[in-house]
Amino acid sequence: MQIVDAQIHTWGTGLPSNMSHIQVTHYTPAEAIAQMDEGGVNAAVIHPPGWDPNSTQMAFDAVRDYPGRFAIMGHLPLDPSSREKIAGWRSQPGMLGLRYTFLHDPARQELADGKYDWLFAEAEKHGVPVATLATDSLEVLGRIAERHPGLKLTIDHLGGRGGLTTLKDDEAMTHIPRLLALAKLPNVAVKATGAPGYSAEAYPFPKMLGYLHQIYDAFGPHRMFWGTDITKMPCSWAKCVAMFTEEMPWLNADDKRLIMGDALCAWWGWNRQ
Repeated sequence: MQIVDAQIHTWGTGLPSNMSHIQVTHYTPAEAIAQMDEGGVNAAVIHPPGWDPNSTQMAFDAVRDYPGRFAIMGHLPLDPSSREKIAGWRSQPGMLGLRYTFLHDPARQELADGKYDWLFAEAEKHGVPVATLATDSLEVLGRIAERHPGLKLTIDHLGGRGGLTTLKDDEAMTHIPRLLALAKLPNVAVKATGAPGYSAEAYPFPKMLGYLHQIYDAFGPHRMFWGTDITKMPCSWAKCVAMFTEEMPWLNADDKRLIMGDALCAWWGWNRQ
């Protein structure tokens, strides 16, 4: 079974602007590889963070230096001038798609107003998957997915705010009914990333297991992707893996194979060979 982390950040300078990440000036691909090997993780998708202007080049270097171990979800400026770059976006080494955050205004309101419709139309046209962190815009994303049925749209961090909230357990998951409503749309998937970070409980984070069960029942193993956002986690990579492989008796062997890596690689078109 391949184990592929759907989201990590790597950087070489600067402190994370999101205070939930470890406050260090570097977390390099080499550091990640050492911890991945220790935790039994085969590969990871790097989401270059904005606090390091060189993080995207670092990600490209990681793809080159560690074949099959890393891929990238990148970003373009949310400006129509980026439109022409989407057609060739996936021709870049290791580049799988695009990832954006719509948690705050003006981006959140502009998403609702349709200002970024060009992005989703072009991504659909050229087969470029899009991932989004947009807790307050789940209904908006649902309408976008309906208008663009060929678009592969992924909802980040169980639909929640990731590390941009101090709420824990039930209080952090009030959006779950709105997330589950998106399961009817076959072109919407969920990154089950960072679940331990939402919990005030100890391993195996039993309340979070309940929410993950709901997501599995709604979306199924082909549209639910394991991952960590490891630099925010209160536990090791090994524990993040074991939470899914050992603590979820409702998952059979095929489910685990899909959720832990195969489904993600299929959804985002990552051929690791």
